[in-house]
Amino acid sequence: ATNALLERKGARTALIATAGFRDLLAIGRQNRSHLYDFFADRPEPLVPAELRLEIAERVDRHGQALWTLDPAELTRLVDKLRSAGVESVAVCLLFSFANPAHEQQIGDALRRAGLLASLSSEILPEFREYERASTTVINAYVSPALDRYLGRLAEQLQGVEFRIMQSNGGSISAAQARREAVRSILSGPAGGAVGAFHVAQAAGFQRVLTFDMGGTSTDVALCDGGIQVTSEGEIGGLPVRIPLIDIHTVGAGGGSLARVDAGGALRVGPQSAGANPGPACYGRGGADATVTDANLVLGRLPADRFLGGQMALDAAASEAALTRLAQAAQLVAATGLTLAQTAALGVVQIANAHMERALRVISVERGHDPADFALLSFGGAGGLHACDLARGLGVRTVIVPPGASTLSAF
Repeated sequence: ATNALLERKGARTALIATAGFRDLLAIGRQNRSHLYDFFADRPEPLVPAELRLEIAERVDRHGQALWTLDPAELTRLVDKLRSAGVESVAVCLLFSFANPAHEQQIGDALRRAGLLASLSSEILPEFREYERASTTVINAYVSPALDRYLGRLAEQLQGVEFRIMQSNGGSISAAQARREAVRSILSGPAGGAVGAFHVAQAAGFQRVLTFDMGGTSTDVALCDGGIQVTSEGEIGGLPVRIPLIDIHTVGAGGGSLARVDAGGALRVGPQSAGANPGPACYGRGGADATVTDANLVLGRLPADRFLGGQMALDAAASEAALTRLAQAAQLVAATGLTLAQTAALGVVQIANAHMERALRVISVERGHDPADFALLSFGGAGGLHACDLARGLGVRTVIVPPGASTLSAF
């Protein structure tokens, strides 16, 4: 569900709104994420303009119907959606949280026509139209993918009951997750935060900064005696009003690509080499240097004992990729280091700067002193960077559990 949203690979989705409010997603709110950037672009709505449709109906703030639905118009609207090849439909009408009757009427018609329907009165029955519409549209956008995946999983498990992690750290039934996929949109990082706080408590720590560094991104959270939950999250620039663990994410991971920008400066991320082809050292055709290649060249990863000896790393490929990067950035070899090692050190320092900034966002910028917390490191790449980050933040204790790379699953 997370990848479908971030990569914009969800279902072909339509939105049905009260007449006059079809452009709710495009208008949004007047706040700007980059206040002084004249060229800042807001994320494109998940629903294209031609699939943002209206229906004549109106309910007032007390839930009284001022304008009832015309069944003939509803039939025409459903026919239009089917002919447009729509797979999933979000329905968000004015004041439906006070009276959901019109949304339920539309939902019944859509479901009879074989379309997946997400009703805002079921997903988020609250005021604030834009956030309610955004959350409902996200649910409609990702639910078909999760529905298919969990359907296949249920078939394989042959009747065995299983539950799905929610973004708030709890769990829901698989049937509910198939209908309301938005509730699991950040379930992976949420699992990591829950596991990290559990491990921290077992080690005798109640105040902990969780640091989850994977291949593409790093997720951090602050636990001060408990796990912090918020209902004002944002994913890919789109607001999500469901309860979720307060996690801050940056595009820095083991597979983050290093490059030289137009001004000649060295940059790391947010683009990632992924797992295939992956870093240059994987020997799968990747030619660009990543954070993993930098750690290998600096001697922080054993080339012959990677994955417990199951996979050999190509140190020569990493060396060549980082040498090319150093030449592109016009670097000069530091004393006692090769040109590739100099570039590798720069890559690691830049990645650390991104991750340290993320940890400061959830601690210093919210009035907490990182020195009062332990840093709990997990994720596949976390242990390679945790001590550098702890030094930069003044943290005195770093915890690395034995199952660090699988803590989210745990």
